[in-house]
Amino acid sequence: MNQKKTVNFGFRGWMLIIYQAIAFVTYQVFTNYPLNILADMYGGAQVLSKVYSICAIIGVLAQLAMAGLISKLKSIKRFGSILGAVTLLLGLGIMLLPAGPIWMLCYAVENVVSVLYATFSIGILVGQWFPTRKGTIMGIATFAFPIANGLIGPFAASVFAKGFPDVTGAFLPFFIVFVIGWIIGLIFIKDYPEQCGAYRDNDKNLTPEIAEKMMLEEIENKKTSVWTLPHTLACRDFWLITIPVGTLLMFSVGMMTQSAAIIGNFENELAFVGGYTGVMAMIMIFGCIGSFILGVLDTRFGTKFAMIISVVIMIISGILGTIPNAITLLISMICLALFMGASSNFGVSMAAQYWRREDFSRVFAAASPIGNIICSSGPMLIAMLMYSAGGYRTIFITTAIVGVISLILLLLFKPSHVKEVDDKYRKAAGKTLDDALVGRK
Repeated sequence: MNQKKTVNFGFRGWMLIIYQAIAFVTYQVFTNYPLNILADMYGGAQVLSKVYSICAIIGVLAQLAMAGLISKLKSIKRFGSILGAVTLLLGLGIMLLPAGPIWMLCYAVENVVSVLYATFSIGILVGQWFPTRKGTIMGIATFAFPIANGLIGPFAASVFAKGFPDVTGAFLPFFIVFVIGWIIGLIFIKDYPEQCGAYRDNDKNLTPEIAEKMMLEEIENKKTSVWTLPHTLACRDFWLITIPVGTLLMFSVGMMTQSAAIIGNFENELAFVGGYTGVMAMIMIFGCIGSFILGVLDTRFGTKFAMIISVVIMIISGILGTIPNAITLLISMICLALFMGASSNFGVSMAAQYWRREDFSRVFAAASPIGNIICSSGPMLIAMLMYSAGGYRTIFITTAIVGVISLILLLLFKPSHVKEVDDKYRKAAGKTLDDALVGRK
C-alpha cells in the first residue's frame, strides 16, 4: 500500500479534519460531560451511565441497519449534515432544560444521534477522502478527545461558580464551536474530494480526468461490493481486529467518565501537579502526543502495528494503576491518555487499510457499531467497578486483563487471510481477482 508521509492535506482536507475534530468534541461534550461533571443533578453517575449505555446500544443497532443500506445512500455528506443539525438541536435541550423527563429524553436521544454523526457518517467521509493517509488524518482529528477532557476543569469551575450551577453558560462556548464546525462541513466538504476540485489523499499527481474516473468507478463498484453485512460478519479477521478497536474505546471513554472520582483518591498527593485540573491538563497534552504519534505509526507501519502498541500501553496503564500510589496513578493516567486519542483512529483505519476502497464504507459501517457497542458498556462497567466492586484499583485490574485479551486477538489477525476471503467472495460473484490487497500490513 503506497503510504504518503507528508502532512500537506490541502485546504479542503484541513477543513475535513476540523469538521471531524469538532464533531468528536460535540459528541463528547453532550454525552460524557453530563455523565462526569453534572451527574448528581440528573440522578447520579450510575443512572446516567445506564442511560448512556442503553442508548449507545440503540445507536449501534441503527448503525447496523444502516450498514445494509450504506451503498444506497446518494450522499453520506447530506446524511451527516442532517444528523449534525439534530445533534445541535438536542444539545440546546441539554443546555437549556431543567432536570426532568424532557431533559433525560434529550440526553438519551443525543446519545444515539451524536454517535451516528461524529463517528459514523464523518468517518466514512474521511475514508473516502484519504484512503491511504487515514491514520495521520484521524491522529490529528482525535486531538479533540484529550483537548476536550483537558477542558473539564474550567468547565466544572464555570458550572459551579458563585454557588449555583450555570449549566447554560458552561455549555455555551462549546455550542458556538459546534455550530461553526457544522457550517464548515456544510460549505466545504463533499462526498468525494473530486466533487469540489480537491484530490484524494491530496495527491496532485493525478490529473482531474483520472481522479474523476477513479471516483466514478468506485461509486459504481460500491453498488456490487462483495463485502455485504453477512459476509463481513462471517469473516474471522474482521472480529479479531474490531473487538480490540472496541476495547480501546471502552476503557478510554469509560475511564474519562469517572476521572474525577479516580483522581480524587489522591487529590492531596497530586497537588504538586495541580490536583484534578492539573492531571486533566497532562492528559490533554499526552493525549495529543499519543494520538499524533500512533496515527503516524498507523500510516507508516500499518493499523495492526499501531493497535498492538496501543494495547501494550493499555496493559501498562492497568498494571501501574493497581499500585496504591499517587505517582504510579499519575503515570497510569498518562498512559491512558496516550492510547485514548488514538483509540478513535482505528475504526476508520482498519477498514481502509485491509479492505478495498469500494468495500471500505460497508466494512466500516459494520465495524463502527460493533466497536461502539463495546465502547458503550464502558461507562456502566467503570461506574459499577468504581462504586460496587472494589473501587478504582479494580478498574485498572480489569483494564490490564482486557488489554492482554486484545493483544492476543491482534496477534491472531492476519491481513493475508482477509485477502483469501476477498478472493473467495469475488470469485463467487464472478469478479476479477487481482493483487489489490497483497502486502497490506
